[in-house]
Amino acid sequence: MLGLYIIGIAFALIGMWVQWRLKSKFEEYSKVQLGSGLSGKEIAERMLRDNAIFDVKVISVEGQLTDHYNPVNKTVNLSQGVYHGRSAASAAVAAHECGHAVQHATAYTWLGLRSKLVPVVSVASGVMPWILMAGVFFLSRYPSLLLIAIIAQAAITLFTIVTLPVEYDASNRALAWIQEKGVANASEFDDAKDALNWAARTYVVAALAAIAQLLYLISRYSGRRE
Repeated sequence: MLGLYIIGIAFALIGMWVQWRLKSKFEEYSKVQLGSGLSGKEIAERMLRDNAIFDVKVISVEGQLTDHYNPVNKTVNLSQGVYHGRSAASAAVAAHECGHAVQHATAYTWLGLRSKLVPVVSVASGVMPWILMAGVFFLSRYPSLLLIAIIAQAAITLFTIVTLPVEYDASNRALAWIQEKGVANASEFDDAKDALNWAARTYVVAALAAIAQLLYLISRYSGRRE
């Protein structure tokens, strides 16, 4: 299992670098004030209205980069900086989260699939650390642990892969709306696009890490059977 830990550490370092770049980009673009003067809250409410969505609330939540759409209670949750902000970064995040609301309202296939995978992934993520810990000591005696780890990791990997089209589509919807409605000028639009691209890269790294870990586990299992 040592190889799995090495892979995890390597991608964790890459992920930390991407997260650092993401935060630095958002800090940079948070200083770029929109010529339209719209706040994140106003942008979110306008995008929802333009897409004929009237049953979703826009609320403020604590934290930084804690923005998300909750399909259960139909809320677009914006961090305070985004909710009150009137910058290119605020516009990008607010519109992106509304992109998820539009996906939900239009029954976007990939979003529906990801939602169905959530319970499975929750179980897999919960048992995976215990399986790996047990594997360090008992793998030679109980090789079936490796097979269980492969099944759990496969579920996690599938979830990270399905997440990619969901996130990219939400960003595409956001950017298309921002451009169509003239919420941002050309320069501001480029900043919003760059911010969302860096946010998307965090999901790409997560997917690559999951794939690498799954392939490693499969190679270990195949090696034991030969």
